[in-house]
Amino acid sequence: MTEKTSKNPGQNRRKSRELALKGLYQQFLSESDLRETMRDLADDNDYLRADTEYFRGLLEGVMAERDAIDARLAPLLDRKLEELSPIEHAILCISGYELLHDLSIPYRVAINEGVELAKRFGGTDGYKYVNGVLDKLAAEARPDEVKQVARPVRTPNKNKG
Repeated sequence: MTEKTSKNPGQNRRKSRELALKGLYQQFLSESDLRETMRDLADDNDYLRADTEYFRGLLEGVMAERDAIDARLAPLLDRKLEELSPIEHAILCISGYELLHDLSIPYRVAINEGVELAKRFGGTDGYKYVNGVLDKLAAEARPDEVKQVARPVRTPNKNKG
């Protein structure tokens, strides 16, 4: 079987994140075997539209680093980690993993993708909560990048004289 790829890599990654969300949700609720979860997701309608390599790396990476990601997220929450909905928790883990372990993804993209997942799959205003937590995590995990983006661009004043 050959893997199909779309001409829009952003769409592929977005589908990869959606699949990873479904997989994490399944893992959080049933704690089934990760390989079994991945096999199940291969039957998902979005699988052929996703960047499957990115999906696998993301799901495996989040599961391998879950305790460390949770440890970084916990102090940023206004409630106990166990009180998060499984969807919000999974979204925070996905975007948290990208912020902490994939510097090729700009922090704003990692946050935006988490917010978009929360809008699509989360509770009514869950995206606002996800955004706030991820903003705090980005400031801790990538302070230089956040400062660089926040710094205003100065242009010379041509009217000085």
